[in-house]
Formats: sequence, C-alpha cells, structure tokens
Amino acid sequence: MSTPRPLAGILGISLLGIVIGGCDLLKKDATPTAPSAVAPPAAGAPIHYTALGASDANGVGGSVACLPFTPCDNGTGYVPVLARQLRATHEVTLTNLGTPAAVLSPAIETLARQYGREVTGNFVDRQMPFVPRDSTLVTIFGGPNDGNAIGDAMLQGAAGADVTGYIDAQARAFGADYDRLVRGVRSRAPGAFVIVLTVPNLAAMPYAARYPLEHRRVLQASAVALSREANRQAGEGVVVMDVMCDPAIYGPAHFSSDGFHPNDAGYAHLASRLAAIVNGAGSQPAASCAAMTAVPPR
Repeated sequence: MSTPRPLAGILGISLLGIVIGGCDLLKKDATPTAPSAVAPPAAGAPIHYTALGASDANGVGGSVACLPFTPCDNGTGYVPVLARQLRATHEVTLTNLGTPAAVLSPAIETLARQYGREVTGNFVDRQMPFVPRDSTLVTIFGGPNDGNAIGDAMLQGAAGADVTGYIDAQARAFGADYDRLVRGVRSRAPGAFVIVLTVPNLAAMPYAARYPLEHRRVLQASAVALSREANRQAGEGVVVMDVMCDPAIYGPAHFSSDGFHPNDAGYAHLASRLAAIVNGAGSQPAASCAAMTAVPPR
C-alpha cells in the first residue's frame, strides 16, 4: 500500500543532511520539561511561527510547492498561506521544518524502513531539536505517512492474525513518541502556542478508493487510532485542531490529482482554520464522528 512519492522527498533527504550536519545554532535538549498551557499570541504582537510536518507543510499537491527549510513566501501550502494571513495583523517570521516523506514517530520510521517504505526521518529526531527557542507559534501535523507505513507493514503480514492488537500496539508507540515530541517542543520554546492537527481518515481520501475493502479497513483503523493519540495531546497544554471529524477535509475539490495531498483549496481550508485558532477561536476534538466509520466495518 503506497502513496505517491514526490520528487521533493528526494530533495528533502539531501537538504536535511546539510541542515543537520552544518547547523550548530540549535542543539538537542537532553531533558524536556513538562508542558504548560500558553495563550495565543497577543493582538498585533510579532509571531515567530515554526511548522513541523511532512510534504503537506511544503505544499506538495498545490500550485506552488516549496523546497524544505525555505520561507517560500508565495507558497500555496497551508504553512505559507497561514503566515500570509497572519501578516495582515502581525509581523511574522517563519521557520518551516517540514520534510516530504517524514513520519512523526521514530518507532514507525523503523517499521517503515523494515518493510521497504521510503522515509526521510521523523519529527522527534529530525525536526523538534531545531525548533527556534523564540518561537511563539508552533503547528504540528503528522500521522498520515505513519498510517500508510502501518498499512504497508500489515499488507506484508506484520500483524499476523491479530490485526486489532497490532494496530493498537503501533498506536501506543506513536502516542508515546507524540508525547516526547510535544514536550520537547515546549522545552525548546516554552513561550510557544502549540497547535496539533489530528490525523484524517486515510480510507476516506480519494487515493484509497483504488484499494480493496480490507485494505481500506486497515487504513481507517490505523488512522482512527493515531488520531486518538493526537487528540490526547489536548491534555498536554496544547490546542488540538480536529482534522478527522472535519467533513470539508474529505471533499474531492480539496485534493490534488494524486488523491492524497491537498490542492490549493484544501490547503487554504487548513490555513483558515488554523488562523481562527491563533486569533482565539476555541477548538475541541470530537470523541467520535461519522468520518471514523466512513468505511463499513466487518
């Protein structure tokens, strides 16, 4: 079970090595501290925005995709669009750490490589250590690549006869790594307002329509389990933006031709929702919704 691998993923591997090998300004924290709640940036205050993510953070699928680690002011992905929206009322400095083909979890990176899926690293080891300490806004959007990696492994027999148990175990590993990621971000940038985006139901996205029903069930179960772990971060002093239960996310008009990445309209929708949260709108993840069972269960 594979998704399109953009050329930007190959570029991301090379650029990532350059940045990690040559950057001595930001070093990894040995002991992250417990997170605490932070208010959104004050009206008119300068915003130092840092994005952690995968190809979506670079706008792959949009009309103007961005190379990793570049400001890309004219990009049409949700990160540069959000930065432009915020610049209407704030001075904004952007650090985009998103890397195509990255996964959030170190444990799932190991799993992906074991079963032949190309990845460029994980958020915990390759992005979190480089969050600028003066960040006042951080967004984290990970999980879709992780869900596809779990699907790949299961299609190759990794789960054996215990599909439910296997997915639960992978979700627990993902959740433990998510805890490390959020606490590490808060340790590096204690003044940052952090927004976590949950995982959409991969099985309800257009790219999954070509898979047999059982494959889609695996994708759905994995995505729901990973989204649950992202939802749990609401208790860790961050704001969670519910992607799983947003009906607009799944509209065909919001996807690029690969059926996996958003197009300009899809990215604009994500950016508008994020901007509303930065401007003080409430956000509470849903415990359940119709999207979680878009594919009929057994």
